Amino acid sequence: MVQTWPIACAGMVIGLLGGSFDPAHEGHAHITREALKRLGLDRVWWLVTPANPLKSRAPATIADRIAQSQTIIRHPKVVVTDIEKHLFGPAVCKNGFRTTFQTLSALRKHYPKVTFVWLMGADNLAQFHKWNQWEALMGSTLIGVFARPSMGPNPRLSLAARRFARAQVRPNARLLHKKPAAWQFFNLPLIPQSSSAIRAAGRW
Repeated sequence: MVQTWPIACAGMVIGLLGGSFDPAHEGHAHITREALKRLGLDRVWWLVTPANPLKSRAPATIADRIAQSQTIIRHPKVVVTDIEKHLFGPAVCKNGFRTTFQTLSALRKHYPKVTFVWLMGADNLAQFHKWNQWEALMGSTLIGVFARPSMGPNPRLSLAARRFARAQVRPNARLLHKKPAAWQFFNLPLIPQSSSAIRAAGRW
């Protein structure tokens, strides 16, 4: 069952892993488990987005992607949700005209006593400067960045990483003890899976 409006108690710290999940794979689950452990999060929500404006290919239906995601991650502290579809109007979702910054802003209005931490793979940090309102997002949100096999050149040399170099938290420090802007990079054992490779192999 999909939790459209997940339950969150005051004072909780919730990690948000957003994306198309087209399809979800063990790499997503690996990042999620590591985020729970390393950051000490109370929950992680998978935000299965209706559309991704940075991708030219239309994804599978959100219902199919949610159902498949729920087979990949089975953890008592993880919720797969289609909440983005309900935070914005149907026309906005259909065309992908919403930003992660807008999503975070809307979630904070609905859950004013919850702290949200944005989680992403290092491949996303490398192209973070292409996201709409990326500076506002990075300046207002705690961000955990996790190593990925597809991250290419060192993402810590990316435009976003260099622009917010002073906000990077040392590996042995606690991200949750900081205030935005603050981001932390985590090296992980790599899981060599990607959604694009799965689609190319005809397994989705």
